[in-house]
Amino acid sequence: MIPLGPVVVAVALLAAVLYLLAAGRLRRRGDAWPRRRSLSFAIACAGLAYAFVGTLPGGPFTAHMGQHLVVAMLIPLLVTLARPLTLILRALPGGTPARRALLAVAHSRPAAAILFPPVAAILDIGGLWLLYRTPLLAASHHQPLLDIIIHAHVLGAGLLFTFTICQLDPVRRPWNLYWRGTTLLAAGWAHAVLAKSLYATPPPGTAFTTGDVHSASQLMYYGGDLVEVALAAVVASHWYAATGRAHRRSALTREGHNRGTKVYLRPKRALLPCTRAVSPQRPPRTRKRAD
Repeated sequence: MIPLGPVVVAVALLAAVLYLLAAGRLRRRGDAWPRRRSLSFAIACAGLAYAFVGTLPGGPFTAHMGQHLVVAMLIPLLVTLARPLTLILRALPGGTPARRALLAVAHSRPAAAILFPPVAAILDIGGLWLLYRTPLLAASHHQPLLDIIIHAHVLGAGLLFTFTICQLDPVRRPWNLYWRGTTLLAAGWAHAVLAKSLYATPPPGTAFTTGDVHSASQLMYYGGDLVEVALAAVVASHWYAATGRAHRRSALTREGHNRGTKVYLRPKRALLPCTRAVSPQRPPRTRKRAD
């Protein structure tokens, strides 16, 4: 079987090249695409490659936990901040089959179901509980195919959870702050409880040393808190910006009504900013009276 590390490096490199090419295409045709998003995606791809081929510090379980934090939590956050779905939709020409197919998948009912915050949290955190509180981790050390499946699930579930909580890209049904904030708090609590349980009892079937288990559980506990705080900051900043835009729209509408003019606001779209246009005020007509 082909080693997993070189395959991950090749996939990460290909993804980074395609992203940068799409961003360059937007800039060449005059569309703005922030360079910080390109930098975020490039760092995510580099981190993914290093997590599978680099040497992480600590014992075997501590190094595994560091890889878990990078692959399942940090990389999904960086990828979500890069907004790859928005980039693809803007880079593809309108009306092409690929763009219509991507929109159909993003707005489909199955996608809406798995993008429900509690469902995404169960797939993500529930998979970690299944991995560390059952003999699954020990079995993956002897079965390379199972190890590949576990890594793919950890990365995919992390991307799904982070994408659902942040909701920076256009989706069929955006969930409000209550659902996303509550789910994030519950997921953080479940992640912390799992880390504490690992400190007391190692994964079944493993032979890690006590010091290695304690270091790994502490890394999981405190490292997970840091990433979750960063995730909460992204959610709060996005909510603040969206609320500010809504208030400005309302203020413009009230201002137009107070001046006796009509204010026309372009309908909100996923990829275009909203602008306003105020119709000019016509002078009142006067009739001449016959002498």
